[in-house]
Order: sequence, then structure tokens, then C-alpha cells
Amino acid sequence: MLPCQLAWPTQSFSGWLATRFFKFHNHLLEENAVKLCDLQPDETVLEIGHGAGLGLQHVIHKLTGPQGRLLGVDYSEYMHRMASELMKEQISTGKVKLFFSDVAKMPIEDNIVDKVFHCNCYYFWPDLKRGAAEIHRVMKPGGLMVTTLRLDRVILFASKKIVTSENWRPEDYMDALESAGFINVRMENRKHKRIPYEAIYATVAK
Repeated sequence: MLPCQLAWPTQSFSGWLATRFFKFHNHLLEENAVKLCDLQPDETVLEIGHGAGLGLQHVIHKLTGPQGRLLGVDYSEYMHRMASELMKEQISTGKVKLFFSDVAKMPIEDNIVDKVFHCNCYYFWPDLKRGAAEIHRVMKPGGLMVTTLRLDRVILFASKKIVTSENWRPEDYMDALESAGFINVRMENRKHKRIPYEAIYATVAK
């Protein structure tokens, strides 16, 4: 599988493999990122790198209030189309809005997002500081962002050049968050059904 297909899947056999890869490996991370966000019915929630829509499905059932809204961004047109098809009913009602967009330049208003989550994502951003600053811009003061990853897998993928960027190190990502204005940035070791994973938390200060 080409590394670029993991960062930016396209409509091809390699892209199909990347989609299957993410569906298998991200299920645990998506589910737990959503749980750790402690979502409330009327919040506005954003997923960065929504992929085929697995995480979006976990969220939408929690946003039961009239003001509850779900946003998503992905810079793979293939993934954006897949998620848009999956969520087309909710998109038609205005409950969900998805953007074909880079995290560094999102078409989202300032200060409207309560919670942000993403997994297997930040190490594909070309510029960690720009991505972190843009997420900080769209979030409300006091908003929470949760990032989930399996660090052992990330280290393995980096060693095999599947992840080619040097941005995979959690400490670099956390430094970028703090530079952008996030506070209480920390990483916890957690488990789900005996499977270890890491969760990084960050709170917006404005």
C-alpha cells in the first residue's frame, strides 16, 4: 500500500485498501475518542479527517438536541464522497455538514465548535502548527479536543516509512497545540478490551 494512500486515499485499488485499513484499525480509536469527548445533545462537534464516516456515525446518535450539529473535514475527495453518501440523510436535514478541506484552511466560522476529535490524523498534516492554530480558531473558549492513537503502531509505521512525515511524535503535536493556545495538554495511556491506546486531551484558552 502506498503511504500517500493512507494520507490521501483516492478512488483506486490502493485507495480501497486504505479505506479497509482505516476501517479495521480506526474502529477502536473512533469509538473511544467520541466517548472521551463526553458529548452533550446540543453541542457542535467537529471531526478532523472523517474518512469514510465511521466516527461520524458514532457521534450523530448523541446529538439529539435541536441545536446539536456535526461537522467534518477531510482532504481526500474519495473519503469525502463516501462519508457524504453515508450521512446523506442527516446532511439533507442540516444536522451534518461535511467539507472537502485541508485542516490548515477550514471553511468554518470562528468560535462555533464545542468539541473536536480525530484519530490517525495529525501525523499526515504538513504543518502541525498551522493545523493546530486553525482548529483553535474554530473552537469556543473552554472547548475540548481529543486525539486518539495507538502509539506502538505509529512507531512501527514510521520505522517502515508507511508514515513518512517526521510529525508523528506526540510531543511535537502537543507542542504545536500549546503554541496555538491550547491548555491542559496531556496524554494518557488507556485500554479498550485489553487493547492499549493513547488519548491526548487539549482545552481551548481564548
